[in-house]
Amino acid sequence: MSIIVPYSAGGATDVLARKVAEGLSAALGKTVVVDNRPGAGGTLGTALAANAKPDGYTLFLGQVSSHGIAPNLYTQLRYDPVKSFVPIVFIETIPNILAVNKDLPVNSVDELIAYAKAHPDALNFASSGTGASTHLSGEMFKALTGISMTHVPFHGSAQALVSVMGGQTQMSFDNMPSVYPYVTAGNLKALAVTTLKRSPQAPDVPTIAEATKSADLSRYDVSAWFGLYAPTNTPRPIVDRVNAAVNAMLKEPGFAKFIVDNGGVPEGGTPEDLGRFGETELKKWKTVIEQAGVPKM
Repeated sequence: MSIIVPYSAGGATDVLARKVAEGLSAALGKTVVVDNRPGAGGTLGTALAANAKPDGYTLFLGQVSSHGIAPNLYTQLRYDPVKSFVPIVFIETIPNILAVNKDLPVNSVDELIAYAKAHPDALNFASSGTGASTHLSGEMFKALTGISMTHVPFHGSAQALVSVMGGQTQMSFDNMPSVYPYVTAGNLKALAVTTLKRSPQAPDVPTIAEATKSADLSRYDVSAWFGLYAPTNTPRPIVDRVNAAVNAMLKEPGFAKFIVDNGGVPEGGTPEDLGRFGETELKKWKTVIEQAGVPKM
């Protein structure tokens, strides 16, 4: 049995997949390996998984990109996020953090909104690349608050965060594992997390919805989420067996700690729970991409 990961070895998706594969190997009594298939922004490996035999021997670690953003951003995909896959189980969410340069004279989301309105076009926000959740988080924030700020894309989170710390840009909406070490070191200020629930890794940082009274951000919910899928028509007994195994893993203290230590929040639930969540993500990112005028690729 293999878990296809549409990115290179060593990244966050790969690390999680290897932890899941280890747990499934023990639970199912068979060897589960990770098959890295990077390329084309993750769409190459996703299409490969979608077109694999539905015999239960191929699983896929889906994420916000494969099942939320890419289907709304790429014009020629060789898979359909709903029709090509059967959902198995929701594994985790990883919040982004709204972080600002430590010298920016704001200490809350409301103060940031007020500053942006008092200084039109003065704010630039950095992202890890056009079309990434770190970019679209900012576009969603702009749309819901009515403020003006300029997107500055970089090649990866490291470059983006260096620009915020150096003052070339003023803020970012990057993921918890990338940002939080700089926050705890005092190099960045964390104003809020981008999910509806606080992060167990940063319980003192409010959610964006909690942190503002000057705009309706009750619908603001962005995360780098991960779920396990299989090619459509994979037999339901296999889906249920893998679902039960992963749900049991998520309740194990060691596995849950692994997720929290890496900035995530354990999820779990039924295949239908993941399916409904995925459909919500597709609709959300369609709206954000259209409102922001992000060009199709």
